[in-house]
Amino acid sequence: MCGRYAATKDPAALIDEFAAVDLTEGRIRTDHNVAPTKDVPTVVQRHPRDADGAVLEDEPAVRSLRMMRWGLVPFWAKDPGVGSKMINTRAETAKEKPSFKKAVSARRCLVPADGWYEWRRDGKEKQPFFMTGPGDGSLAFAGIWETWRPKDDKDADPLITFSVITTDSVGRLTDIHHRMPLLMPREKWDTWLDPDRPDVTDLLVPPPVDLVDTIELRPVSSLVNNVRNNGPQLLDRVEPAADSALFELPNP
Repeated sequence: MCGRYAATKDPAALIDEFAAVDLTEGRIRTDHNVAPTKDVPTVVQRHPRDADGAVLEDEPAVRSLRMMRWGLVPFWAKDPGVGSKMINTRAETAKEKPSFKKAVSARRCLVPADGWYEWRRDGKEKQPFFMTGPGDGSLAFAGIWETWRPKDDKDADPLITFSVITTDSVGRLTDIHHRMPLLMPREKWDTWLDPDRPDVTDLLVPPPVDLVDTIELRPVSSLVNNVRNNGPQLLDRVEPAADSALFELPNP
């Protein structure tokens, strides 16, 4: 699963990398320990609307950078607190589950990340790892999003939330955890974000092994275990204890 990640790029870098316009209103903050319920930048692609809110389907879709809260709240939810239980969506069942199927066909997003954290366990012991890509480019998690308003206040500001799609781990990542975020290769970004393509079944599959092989599996400090800890020190590599088997990984 994906329950914690790092997102440290500034708006200018994200705008350039994802070829998007900035609609975050200056709300992006560097975060080395993103946790559920935080507001973070995402990338969406939507057709513009007229003054009455009607979608202008004949106008080209615009890609934008927008802030969303992590933890999907379906439009029909009575309480936004349900979002804390919907931080991840399984790729294998997303198209069938009532909470997710509409969003998969109509409201998809990308979630830019420097990398994500996962914990390798051995009995009661656990060692956090940071999975990050090569170079300075972002990883792009596949996501879905929803708009929610309280039933008794239709004029309230909408709550925009998202969920990270997960899939079976592949390659060396299976030595850390059996699940991983669905990484969307750059050449698939346009297809995933296309608002005029409802069926993305072919993209709801584990990423290719050659993409996963580029991921660094970096052991990091247990400081990341506490969501109140933040800062670049969380991404620093730690050296294994002499007798620890939690650090043993197959050669790349």
